[in-house]
Amino acid sequence: MKPVQSRTLRIVNELGLHARSAAKLAKLAGEASGGVWILKNGNSADATSILDILTLACPKDAEITVSIEDEVDMKTLERIAALVRSGFGE
Repeated sequence: MKPVQSRTLRIVNELGLHARSAAKLAKLAGEASGGVWILKNGNSADATSILDILTLACPKDAEITVSIEDEVDMKTLERIAALVRSGFGE
């Protein structure tokens, strides 16, 4: 994994990064041409996999870094950042 761009974000919703919010994030990540990764405390997860995301155990106020591997996915990265900042619409 060679990240081209990344955003460091804080989980703001009360329930943290749970199954429903992970599904929303994975759906957006699945639209990317290249790889999209989430990093937390040295652990990484494939952002297209709900189960991978859930293994990171991200409660409210957890800090994550979302990275893309291809510049063409900048719009996807920004959409994911907006989703996280909005509290996943919850």
